[in-house]
Amino acid sequence: MNKFLLLLFFPTLIFGQPELADVDALFQKKQFQKAEEVVSDYLQNNPNNIKAIEFLGDAYGHQKKWDDAINQYQKLVNSNKNNANYHYKYGGALGMKALSVSKLKALGIIGDVKTAFLKAAELDKNHINARWALVELYMQLPGILGGSKSKSLKYAQQLENLSKVDGYLAKGYVYEYDNAPELAEKYYKMAIAEGGSLTCFNKLTTLYENQNQPQKAIQNIEAAQQKHQRNALHYQIGKVAAEYNIQLKKGEQCLLTYITNYTASDAVPKAWAHYRLAQINVHKNNKPEALKYINLAIAELPNIPSFKKQKEAILKL
Repeated sequence: MNKFLLLLFFPTLIFGQPELADVDALFQKKQFQKAEEVVSDYLQNNPNNIKAIEFLGDAYGHQKKWDDAINQYQKLVNSNKNNANYHYKYGGALGMKALSVSKLKALGIIGDVKTAFLKAAELDKNHINARWALVELYMQLPGILGGSKSKSLKYAQQLENLSKVDGYLAKGYVYEYDNAPELAEKYYKMAIAEGGSLTCFNKLTTLYENQNQPQKAIQNIEAAQQKHQRNALHYQIGKVAAEYNIQLKKGEQCLLTYITNYTASDAVPKAWAHYRLAQINVHKNNKPEALKYINLAIAELPNIPSFKKQKEAILKL
């Protein structure tokens, strides 16, 4: 259960009440505890405000307070049993709780998760996120608990009928999970041809890396870079080059470009690019350069175990 979690707790509501006018901004700033406080205060005087209840559930969800989120979403479901999104959010919070407890306790939750997602899909024939959740849930559940590749493919087909890109990605996911990489590759390539988003390219890149095909991974990242021109893709090329000891010159150039063009919007800190440069220089048997770059990485992020381990290895060269 991964895809639906990216969308589960991001609010889509605009409040008219002055007391809640800042809540959406707090979410955007990732100030989830403050959002919780603002909405909780509002609910003291407006305990039945459905929009506020949903916002509070979202705030709890972002903070991984699963029991609290479940409680709020249960209120939503009870208030309107025909609202597909309420069932979807309720099922998502239950699913996250199931992942955070022991397997024995999770067994008592999974049935409710499945029921909630199925209800969301039944109520809204166009609910993409609920169908994604069912694709993942049926693939990840063992057969004894109702897991089923055929059911996953059923909802993947429904996704394809709603959105070809989502359908192709879902089928790619099913076949990748089922250890059928050639079919997964086929559908991820179809998703790229249909939509061409970074998500589509990243799915195929990850597949190639998991299948120990780094040359194909780099080729795919380069295709993504040609289309999207994102600095982050320079890091990805350098990462693959460093991890697999291939195309070291290209990897080094890409990492240096990433560092030069780095901005706060780039998700990967520069320290990781320095770490990858250290790895590349280890492959090149260039101890001084490797030591220089690993020291830069540690100076920026001193508590990363892999950085310290890499420095120990370099010192032994």
